Amino acid sequence: MDKTNLRKKYKEFRAVLSPDEIDSKSIQIANNLLKLDIWDYEYYHIFLPITKQKEIDTSYILSILQGKDKHIIVSKSDFRETTMKNYLLTDNTKLVINSYGIPEPENGIEIPYEKIDVIFVPLLAYDTSGNRIGYGKGFYDRFLAHCKPDAIKVGLSFFEPELREIRKNDEDIPLNICVSDTKSYFF
Repeated sequence: MDKTNLRKKYKEFRAVLSPDEIDSKSIQIANNLLKLDIWDYEYYHIFLPITKQKEIDTSYILSILQGKDKHIIVSKSDFRETTMKNYLLTDNTKLVINSYGIPEPENGIEIPYEKIDVIFVPLLAYDTSGNRIGYGKGFYDRFLAHCKPDAIKVGLSFFEPELREIRKNDEDIPLNICVSDTKSYFF
């Protein structure tokens, strides 16, 4: 299946999820993350959900990271350059919702890409080889290309993987792990 049809299919899957289902699945994904051997690092990048797109509620993962006293990194998108800058999330970080519905830091301490150890990656769909698709703008692939090669890329999904391989481009960077509410997949 091509990327356009997969995007449509998974947006439709998400559209029928109730707020209670999103909450329950998000909690289970956070619990499944706790079982992984990824918690001995310092710098963790996490996306803040676009609620109108019914993305995973990452507040549970944020609570885990805060409880483990980790450095939490969030991004701010530059839509003209289709890039992201990364900022340390602190108690003083003011978050604003941009015109696409993405919560972003208004300002803060910029963190270089190469400091980031673990990246929680949003996605619409993924396959059994760790290939993923997002909304199609390539923000995360460009971001991941700048990170150190051994950074751990962890996808988060409400759904299980596609059994057929997702066609990929040279710029596409695969995941190391993807965690759903039922299982963790290692690639």
